[in-house]
Amino acid sequence: MNSKWPVVLSFLSLFCVGFASLSQKAGPAQLPPSKVEKSGCTASACHQEIAPIREESSLMMQRILERGRVAGDPEGCVVCHGGEHEADSAEAAHSGASRPFYPDPGSPWINAQTCGLCHPELTGTQWNSLMMTEAGKIQGTSWTFGSMQGYEHGWGNYDARNPDDENLRRGTERYRAYMAHLGAVEPGAFPDAMRGVPAAPVDLENLAAHPEQAAFTYMRADCLRCHLAVRGREKRGDYRGMGCSACHIPYGNEGVYEGSDSSIERDKPRHLLVHTIQATRDAKVTVNGTTYTGIPVETCTTCHDRGKRIGVTFQGLMESAYTSPFAPGGENQLDLHTKHYMAMQEDIHYQKGMMCQDCHTSIDVHGDGFLAGTNLAQVEIECADCHGTPGAYPWELPLGFGDEFDEDAATGPPRGVATSLYGRSLEKGLSYPPEDGYLLSARGNPFPDVVRRGDTVIVHTAGGKDLELVPLKQIDARGELETEPAVAMREISLHLNGMECYSCHASWAPQCYGCHVKIDYSEGKRSFDWIAAGNKHKAAAHAADAGENGYDCFLAGKVSEQRSYMRFEDPPLGVNGEGRITPVIPGCQPSITVIGPGGETVLLNHIFRSAPGLEGAGPEGQLCVDMSPANPHTSGRARSCESCHLSDKAAGHGIDGGRHTRGWDEPVVVDLMTADGIVLPRSARPQLEPILGLSADWSRFVTEEGKQLQTVGHHFSLSRPLDDSERAHMDRRGVCLSCHEEIPAESLAVSLLHHTADVLGALPRTADAHGSLLNKILLLSAWTQVGGGAVAGAAFLAGAIWLWRRRRAKPESNA
Repeated sequence: MNSKWPVVLSFLSLFCVGFASLSQKAGPAQLPPSKVEKSGCTASACHQEIAPIREESSLMMQRILERGRVAGDPEGCVVCHGGEHEADSAEAAHSGASRPFYPDPGSPWINAQTCGLCHPELTGTQWNSLMMTEAGKIQGTSWTFGSMQGYEHGWGNYDARNPDDENLRRGTERYRAYMAHLGAVEPGAFPDAMRGVPAAPVDLENLAAHPEQAAFTYMRADCLRCHLAVRGREKRGDYRGMGCSACHIPYGNEGVYEGSDSSIERDKPRHLLVHTIQATRDAKVTVNGTTYTGIPVETCTTCHDRGKRIGVTFQGLMESAYTSPFAPGGENQLDLHTKHYMAMQEDIHYQKGMMCQDCHTSIDVHGDGFLAGTNLAQVEIECADCHGTPGAYPWELPLGFGDEFDEDAATGPPRGVATSLYGRSLEKGLSYPPEDGYLLSARGNPFPDVVRRGDTVIVHTAGGKDLELVPLKQIDARGELETEPAVAMREISLHLNGMECYSCHASWAPQCYGCHVKIDYSEGKRSFDWIAAGNKHKAAAHAADAGENGYDCFLAGKVSEQRSYMRFEDPPLGVNGEGRITPVIPGCQPSITVIGPGGETVLLNHIFRSAPGLEGAGPEGQLCVDMSPANPHTSGRARSCESCHLSDKAAGHGIDGGRHTRGWDEPVVVDLMTADGIVLPRSARPQLEPILGLSADWSRFVTEEGKQLQTVGHHFSLSRPLDDSERAHMDRRGVCLSCHEEIPAESLAVSLLHHTADVLGALPRTADAHGSLLNKILLLSAWTQVGGGAVAGAAFLAGAIWLWRRRRAKPESNA
């Protein structure tokens, strides 16, 4: 075989089983080629140094070798790649004369014949998973173009349908019963079937009559490039494989090969980093002398860097409008996912060495075989599943706690623990001894890597750590809860029963206010159509293609985006689909501009409105700019009490009540003008064009009187802004918190009333004692205001403190 034959990247992703590891015992990091008999692929000059896909001692590799020996290929290359292992040229080896050749065995279009040989339950469910359908993105985009689907999630990237038998859903019986209940409560978010997303406008002459059809250009050209049936955009940070390979084969940000196969080009992108599967702790990968396990977070951010941006925020990266700091040579900061970033605090789980897969289960990622409309519908975990509450260990909570889509979801007996993983379809994967039992998710499935040990929790991370987690109940019993969390969680039941944990613990969140989308059909502009490319893979002649290079799948129109401004601090609050108070961030807040094929302006900075009645809107509908309930994945020390209870922004009234910006619905002209505002030059043009209907700032989505100005979530019927009673309950301006945040030393009155009492040892330490002293303080304040004066007030206070100390010093019977 010719060693200079140009090997495409996809051929390098030589592997068999892409999802869960089959190993029961970890072996050496790399298997020397001499350990097994050479096949034609490695005996020749082509791939003789290539690393095996898994270590020889692993059960996965043993099964590959067994299948290979049956096929006459002792190294098992044909088990995953097919092709002709005894051919005498690269062209012949890849011809597929007797068996098809699969450059990327993980591709969903052919992985039933590769990965599915050992993992049929995963390749069988892939087409109904969110990573394939992208139904949430589609519904979200269609919502912003006039709530085309309402709360339904009827469009996916491809046609899809649920199995007829509910028992085919992956998971335990308790899980299946729970999901049947959720489907009945929120049928729009758990559809029975989806139709492929409609085509982009082809009749551009009628675009002015139906400008909302530009939404399908926006989706197909921009939003839907990350699904697993295509390889996606090939930019720095976005290189990946397809299907199973997208997650389980490592790709560096630069997309270059750094493995041991000397025949592989190393100076061009589009290549995997090394030829090894990354999965759970027993799947060891060696890169440049360093061995690691697990799936690095950067693999996930290949896709999870847009929308809610939960992948990059987990890493502590905040998208920036600037290209600083400069790179060597004075160049701009490198593009990553075509963006630039500033460094923020990482999520506490990331700081402890946890990866996405250490919290998110197989069902969170792969799906359970049934359709879900959005991530809140598919994700089965809640914070309390591991941390519990100050009043209950995780195993003492009922199923559904924190996941309540209705009042009946979190009732019943304690969930307990599981003694086996049966029913999870993970029996073949790496698991750990159950010790005192596997913890259960809020929906009733066992965590294969999280176990109970007495009254503590052990998290076996994919990266190789065994972390001991002390549940909140144990921390509270030890007296180790600090004052603020003790009050928030133990004393105020509304926090735990009505809020997400990350409402307080999300220390920051990306807030990209105002998305200005331009879809330009002029001058023959066009874009790549990712859904058309996926459907081309569906054809038998292209099913084995490892990517979309050379595909003539283009549509009319080019998409570009801008923003108004960005923030990261103190995200506002709203209510999510579970009815819990949660951080909200700008979801899709687009003002749409559409340029027709002749250069005419079809829409200019236009905000669509929802159908009447949706989101509490009147006959005119609600503005389809949305604040999206979100878990920002930036957990750390809780935000301050004041950041919510003294904040206009937290209540939804906007940054400082929206007072800093003018309404966006009037043009702003900046030119020579009189003191009365009369513009003098006839040539004057608006500096800022109006966005009709947007009378308040982007950050303001509900008024102080309770009028809703934007939509707040659109996937579930429960999502909304805080209502009047919730905002009133949260508002603590002008009461104790206004002073207790910081006591100014120069304030004589405060010093007398508080600090003097503290110095004299009279500061009360119980609620009753505090109430008694507060009563005296209020009486003193009223008396001095009426006419007692400062001197009399000081004398009265001194007497009150003397009496206080005297009462404390006497036995209770003499008080």
